[in-house]
Amino acid sequence: MSENKTLPNNKSVISFLNSIDNEEKRKDAYTLLDLFKGITNERAVMWGESIIGFGSYHYRYDSGREGDMPMTGYSPRKLNFSIYIMTGFSKQKQLLEKLGPHKTGKSCLYIKRLSNIDLDVLSELIKSSYQYYKNKNSK
Repeated sequence: MSENKTLPNNKSVISFLNSIDNEEKRKDAYTLLDLFKGITNERAVMWGESIIGFGSYHYRYDSGREGDMPMTGYSPRKLNFSIYIMTGFSKQKQLLEKLGPHKTGKSCLYIKRLSNIDLDVLSELIKSSYQYYKNKNSK
């Protein structure tokens, strides 16, 4: 069974953000850093080479595969920001309609730039997913 390649490490979040060439993307990445810190009250941790995670939870599938993942986080990818909403989006349709231009994957929200979206709506999406995992893992 393969191991999870995306693991927390001691690399500097600030150094990573400062390495972003595009000034607008770098500024947005710092805005997201403040937003996530404010919502989670967790320390930002690098996961792998490019994910900034907040909190963590342990998972175990029926197959026996298990590992750890951040409860929430983001990555400033070249084309879009990937924002990790681990609960997915099946119950979030009304919020997504108010968010602004975006795309979704199973648990990823893709946003090109923060100036195009409603940050209050984004905050609510992050908060509800984070709280779900925080509550689930505190039992």
